[in-house]
Amino acid sequence: MRVQTFLRIDILLVGSLLVLALGTAHTQERSTYKPTGGEGTIKGTISFLGTPPEPRRLDTGADPICEQVNPGQTDEWYVVTDQKLANVVVYLRGDSLSSYSFATPSNEVTLEHRGCRYVPHVLGVQTRQIIKVVNTDPTTQNTHATPKNNPDWNQSQPASAAALELRFASPELFVPMKDNQHPWEHAYIGVFPHPFFSVSNTDGSYEISGIPPGQYTVVALHEKLGEQTADVFVGLSELKKLDFSFKASDH
Repeated sequence: MRVQTFLRIDILLVGSLLVLALGTAHTQERSTYKPTGGEGTIKGTISFLGTPPEPRRLDTGADPICEQVNPGQTDEWYVVTDQKLANVVVYLRGDSLSSYSFATPSNEVTLEHRGCRYVPHVLGVQTRQIIKVVNTDPTTQNTHATPKNNPDWNQSQPASAAALELRFASPELFVPMKDNQHPWEHAYIGVFPHPFFSVSNTDGSYEISGIPPGQYTVVALHEKLGEQTADVFVGLSELKKLDFSFKASDH
């Protein structure tokens, strides 16, 4: 009888611990954020101060077709137009964001081999969002993602081949993209667990919308010029203006 009593107590104890563990896990689950109509927006312009470095001439002689479709190709490290800086990733950090999960967008984004270069050079996506990899050049291209937090991904595409699909399950800044066929081709992908990011255009503009009211750190990140941050509070339905400036000495 004593053995049976101890056995019954052990079973009850294990059962209680299991219920407690499941209850704790349930309370730690993050709910999916649902817009309320009171979300805010942050927008602004990224400027470049001073004289930007001269673009570096790329040697594309390994593939004569590339020299034909895009002669005189240069790097895209500093894309500056009228003192406005493109390819800066702007995104939000904040404790309130970790309280929610955010639905994976249904829309796909495109990463294209065009003129024997990646277009766009810098791309932002959410985790698990589909990236369509397209080759529009009349030559074979290779797409090789070399992330740290996600699996390595390496695929080749002959001319006129069907688009490839790529996803990243874990957040990462940045995922370097290279082309083993054309070593001068490079791109960078920012992978985020939320939709609050943007990449500055050639006029330096960026915009992040649908932001839940709260306190945030806004991060502006450039592949060569590094990172700048600003702390802001976004009020109910507020439009916040926030500009950043980089200069060559930042790198």
